[in-house]
Amino acid sequence: MRDNRWVAWLEVLRTGALTTVQDRGRPGFGALGVGASGAADRGSHDSANRLVGNDPRAATLEVTLGGLAVRAHGGLTVAVTGARVPLSVNHTPTADYSAVHLTDGDVLALGYATGGLRCYLAVRGGVDTPPTLGSRATDTLAGLGPEPVRAGDRLAVGELSSDWPADEIIPPPPEPPSPARLRVRLGPRSELFQAAAVDTLFGQPWTVTTDSNRVGARLRGAEPLRRRDTAELASEGMVPGSLQVPSGGQPVLFLADHPVTGGYPVIAVVVDADLGAAAQLVPGTQVRFERASSSPQPG
Repeated sequence: MRDNRWVAWLEVLRTGALTTVQDRGRPGFGALGVGASGAADRGSHDSANRLVGNDPRAATLEVTLGGLAVRAHGGLTVAVTGARVPLSVNHTPTADYSAVHLTDGDVLALGYATGGLRCYLAVRGGVDTPPTLGSRATDTLAGLGPEPVRAGDRLAVGELSSDWPADEIIPPPPEPPSPARLRVRLGPRSELFQAAAVDTLFGQPWTVTTDSNRVGARLRGAEPLRRRDTAELASEGMVPGSLQVPSGGQPVLFLADHPVTGGYPVIAVVVDADLGAAAQLVPGTQVRFERASSSPQPG
């Protein structure tokens, strides 16, 4: 039955492994112990919003591994980007990385990801949930924002749209290399590790374990990263992309919902431009770290 309070809305039929509402996050609250959160792969989130002509502030659905199905109530325009997933409308295949126009009652179904981990469903006008500290993002660590999406939920469509984009189709990104490559800058606590640990960081592949989520990706390598100074550290601020190394020497790559502070040393930090690729690392895949160029970053 239509909810007469809303002009258009999405009815959630199934959610897959994990579906959350995400936007560009809530920066600026670190002093209160609140992280920025937001879309783990911000570039893909932004691309989905551009395809449907949304304001950059509009929220999308972040879908882990695919499997989401929604029914349109009212005419809607949607787009799916990020991890490559097969899409269908009423069981008829359709394309990702393009605007898809739904009529009342149409069912959009996402299959399971064939490349990457997280995809983003944007709807023209944005997913309209009550904001917390100025953001609609679900922070799974802090418990802020809307609850993860469940089957049976009715998601209102907002009004955060702008002009229609010039193109309704954009080329998907190229398939990432295998192993994945992430650029890092050493520090801020690389001096606490044995000299050989830096060679180990760059010299061997690291496997993403199944104990990974929006907080961070746990990595495992044949040789751990060994510290030369094992004294306890005072808690320090953390940023997305931090490679924090617990006592066992196997690093954790912090993602969107990382803690604001941490007491283990950070040997290196992934550059901002590669955080989207980090968010798409599937458990079981391998990654290699490379030294980032020391030249200034554009912009």
